[in-house]
Amino acid sequence: MTQANDIRQRRPFARLGAFLSERHGLLRDYFAAISGAGGRLVFSLLYFVALANTLSLADFGLFATASAAGVMLSRILAFGFISALYRTATIRPNLIGTFTAGFVLMGALSLPVLAAASWLTYLLFFAGQMALSIFAVVIVAEALLWRPFEVVIIVNNGQNRFGRAASLTIFGTVMRAVGAVAFALWPTDSLAAWSGFYIAVNAIALIVAVALFYPRQRLRFRPLLYWRRLADSLYVAGAEILFYLQMEFDKLLVLAIGGPQLAGLYAIVMRLVDLTAIPIRTFSMMLVQRMMRAPDMLRSWRARGGIEAGIFAISTGALLSLAVVLHYFPAALGRTVADAAPLVALAVCVPGLRNLIEYQAELLFARGQTLVRALNLALLAGAKAVLLIFVMMNSLDTAAFIWSLNAMFAALYLVSALLTYSALRMPAKPV
Repeated sequence: MTQANDIRQRRPFARLGAFLSERHGLLRDYFAAISGAGGRLVFSLLYFVALANTLSLADFGLFATASAAGVMLSRILAFGFISALYRTATIRPNLIGTFTAGFVLMGALSLPVLAAASWLTYLLFFAGQMALSIFAVVIVAEALLWRPFEVVIIVNNGQNRFGRAASLTIFGTVMRAVGAVAFALWPTDSLAAWSGFYIAVNAIALIVAVALFYPRQRLRFRPLLYWRRLADSLYVAGAEILFYLQMEFDKLLVLAIGGPQLAGLYAIVMRLVDLTAIPIRTFSMMLVQRMMRAPDMLRSWRARGGIEAGIFAISTGALLSLAVVLHYFPAALGRTVADAAPLVALAVCVPGLRNLIEYQAELLFARGQTLVRALNLALLAGAKAVLLIFVMMNSLDTAAFIWSLNAMFAALYLVSALLTYSALRMPAKPV
C-alpha cells in the first residue's frame, strides 16, 4: 500500500517534470527574452522619472506627444518592409542580407512620404506650441534612429537569438536613461536642450546595434522578391500606422483639446500604464513566432480565454501595485509625477484592456491576415477618437476624465475581440 501511495503521489510531479522537460527550450528562450523586458522596465522607469522631473509639466506633455507622433510616423519607414525582414529572419534566415537590402531601398523611397506626413502632423497639432526644429529632431530620433534600432532587435528575435535581443533592448533603454540623467544635471532644462540629448543617445544606440548585433550577411538586391511582398508590407505599414494611431492618437487629442498641462498629466498616467505592457509584449512576440509556424494553434476557446485572463490579471496587478506605492509615497517617482499620483489608481482597468487590444492585433499579424488587421485597426482608431472626444467633453475634471477611460477601453476591447476572433475563423494566409 505504501508503495502504491508513493507512486500515486509521484505521478503529478512526474507529469510536471515531463511538461517542463518538453518545454525546456521554450522556457529558456522566454526567460532570456523576459530578462530584456525586465531590464527595459527598470531603466524605462529611471528614464521616465529623470525626464518627467526635469522638464516642466507642459514641456513634458509636449515632448511625450511629439514622441508619440514620432512612433506613429516611424511606421511609414520602408513602407512596412520590416515585416518581410522579420518573417525572413524567422523562417529563412539565409536571406536576411537580401531583405536588408530591400529594407534600405524601401526606407530611402519612403523618406519623402515620411517628411510630408510629419509636416502635416506639425501643422495640425504642434504649430504655435512647439518650435518646428524641436519637433523635427524628435521625429528624426524616433523614425530614422530608434526605429532602425528596433529592426536590429526584431531580426535577432526572429533568429531566436533572444539573449542578444534582450541585451540590446536593455542597452537602448540604458542609453535613453543615461541621456535623461545627464540632462537632469545639465544647467539648462529647456525642451530644446533635451531634444539635443535625445537625438544624440538614439544615434549612439543605433550605431552600436548595427556594428555589434546585426547579422553579417552580404547585401544583395533582388527586386523581384521585394515586389512579391510589397502588398503585404503595405498592409502591415497601414496596420502599424493605424495601430499606433489608436494607441497614441489620444495624446494628440488631449494636447489639442486640453492644452499642454493636461497633456502632461495624461502622458504621465499613460506612461505608467504603458510600463505594464513591457513583459506582455515579450510573451506576445514569442507567441507570434510560434503561430507563424502553426497558425491554428489557438483554435481552443479555453486556450484563448486563459491567455487573455492572464494578460489582464498581470497588467492590472502591476498597475495596482504601483498605485499602492504612490498612495503612501506620492513623491516616490519625483515631484512632477506626484501631481499625477492620485490619478493612477483611477485607471485600474486601462492597462489590461489596452494590452489585450494590442495582443489581439498581433494574432492577426501572426496568421498573415494583414489586410484584415489593417481594417480592424482603422475601425478601432476611429472608435477611440470618437469615444475620447466624448469622454473629454463630458468629464467635469481630470479625475473624472481618467476614471471614464476604463469604460472607453472596455468598449474598445469588446469591438477588438469581436473583430479579431471573427477573423480567426477564416483560414490563415501564408506569406
